[in-house]
Amino acid sequence: GEEHYNCISALHKSMRGSDENASLYWLARMLEGGEDPLYVARRLVRFASEDIGLADPLALTQAVAAYQGCHFIGMPECEVILAQCVVYFARAPKSVEVYRAYSNVKECLRMHTGPLPPVPLHLRNAPTRLLKNLGYGKGYKYNPMYKEPVEQDYLPEELKGTDFFKEQKT
Repeated sequence: GEEHYNCISALHKSMRGSDENASLYWLARMLEGGEDPLYVARRLVRFASEDIGLADPLALTQAVAAYQGCHFIGMPECEVILAQCVVYFARAPKSVEVYRAYSNVKECLRMHTGPLPPVPLHLRNAPTRLLKNLGYGKGYKYNPMYKEPVEQDYLPEELKGTDFFKEQKT
């Protein structure tokens, strides 16, 4: 029932708050209560990107490895795998930078009226002569061919200068 959601919320918030003891408690309470370890592992995969993100990019690798380990060996052996992942996450630095930036992009898309801006011609592939003649790919600078950073626009003209990492939702 509701306690299922209360416990996963408590686990998330304990890891987010860097409380490794409380994190282990909520994990054990769920597992010892019969919770599906793969459910917990799936939630840890989400947590890795949502709450830790770029502060520790290896967190996602840890979460996926924990999910795979749980899938391979099941309970009760996989409890230590989940425990290791939960403690790793509680101790990890946290960042919601990507989560917020992606939310800002979604908000931009939702708030847009009319047709979405077209993909700039220089960013389009030109697999046929017709598309090449229409200007697809014209002026595109292939970054690996340059030693210095390339000055090139990647967003549609209407969004030029937009920085989703700095935009705040209102």
